Amino acid sequence: MKNFIRLSEIDNVVTVTAELDSGVQVEQVITVGLVPCTHKIATAKIKQGQAIRKYSQIIGYASTDIQPGEHVHTHNVDFRNTSADYEFATDLQSVAVVPETSRDAFMGYRRGNGKVGTRNYIGILTSVNCSATAARMIASAFGPDEMTKYPNVDGVVAFVHGTGCGMAGQGEGFDALQRVLWGYARNPNHAGIVMVGLGCEMNQIDWLLEAYGLKQGPLFKAMNIQDTQGLAKTVETGIEMVRTMLPEANKCQREPCPVSELMVALQCGGSDALSGITANPALGYACDLLVAQGGTAVLAETPEIYGAEHLLTRRACDEITGQQLVQLIKWWEDYTARNRGSMDNNPSPGNKKGGLTTILEKSLGAAAKGGTTPLNGVYKYAEPVTAKGFTFMDSPGYDPASVTGQIASGCNLVTFTTGRGSAFGSKPSPCVKIATNTEMYKRLIDDMDINAGAMLTENLSLEEKGSEIYQLLLDVASGQQSKSEAQGLGDYEFVPWQIGATM
Repeated sequence: MKNFIRLSEIDNVVTVTAELDSGVQVEQVITVGLVPCTHKIATAKIKQGQAIRKYSQIIGYASTDIQPGEHVHTHNVDFRNTSADYEFATDLQSVAVVPETSRDAFMGYRRGNGKVGTRNYIGILTSVNCSATAARMIASAFGPDEMTKYPNVDGVVAFVHGTGCGMAGQGEGFDALQRVLWGYARNPNHAGIVMVGLGCEMNQIDWLLEAYGLKQGPLFKAMNIQDTQGLAKTVETGIEMVRTMLPEANKCQREPCPVSELMVALQCGGSDALSGITANPALGYACDLLVAQGGTAVLAETPEIYGAEHLLTRRACDEITGQQLVQLIKWWEDYTARNRGSMDNNPSPGNKKGGLTTILEKSLGAAAKGGTTPLNGVYKYAEPVTAKGFTFMDSPGYDPASVTGQIASGCNLVTFTTGRGSAFGSKPSPCVKIATNTEMYKRLIDDMDINAGAMLTENLSLEEKGSEIYQLLLDVASGQQSKSEAQGLGDYEFVPWQIGATM
């Protein structure tokens, strides 16, 4: 393995693959001082104010003159908000769709509405934080001993959150929370749902039922603490509701289902400079394989495509779809300005230690998760994703909030690339974690499912690693536990995005 990686001939930096001392030759330059592993060095003189290029794109501007061989990072790079002349549908690559008769299959749970689940949970949803304890108490009644009677049920999970009362009764925040609750109620990885409220909250359960046409039945129940005569009776009633659902849920059996029924969330967290070189492109290749099978991939984290959105608009299936993405970017620029923040809030300290300097650099790598196929739809946070193929859902870069929105949008499987390491997991949709580098994979092997770092250390091709990821997705969708799932993660990662004022 070489001691550096060049991503484009027009780049004026390269990424080093090992810690380099002063005086080491890299291409035609000699390193000036110590350069940490996965960080960048200049391969030419970069004058103050001149653009710094990686992935053939601008990732920042020199804050001072940078000499050839010098370490390029936060100490000598400035961030500027992006300005792009957007193109739409100018970089469309045709998809060689696999005929329905020849498509791959996985073993899933076919639901009455035609959707297919990869897991079989009963969920306890809360309309307001005031009912969180009741929901937790209901779920905790169903421990391992009781659940052994129902081998086809993956568990009883409480989804609790921190809002629902001190919020406006209309507007973005209210609508987003209702979309999340409705989305979790209809996610095909749930066999049954119990909704628990307090009764006087702003986010009324009855309003949700009316707005989305939800009807109570054997596998969908709702109640509130005030009408059920207090906490203890609510917990007792909720336990009984779940007990009546369990035998029905246990009747569900896995059966062969086409891969076109998979909707996969694309996520990254704890990224490093190798994320955009190994794991994210490999996941992008797996995404292309999924799309060719008629499946759906959902990219999210709008602030973390900032600076790369112009590449996605070129892949938009039409101008309307591309403009929807541009409008999300403009909303986020306004949102951060109103809250006296910066679009360069990311990278995090860990990202920077891993060699990422600006959000522009991080975004160019993050966008690689979406592969190469056309962008067929752009959706609000937690809005149902109806298009097939590669799509985008608006969300913060904060992983739990983003994944919560993707699951609410219909994702029955989650992928998560990481270079620094992650303890993330999700329910009801299992999470597959992909390491960007071999060192971290070995160190956190109990948490990582796949080592994309082998693309560098073992010279595996993008196609080989991408195909491995794709096959693991089918295996996990069929019931194989991911590492995060086996460790029980996902009970506390339900985090609806709180938009707007708390009053």
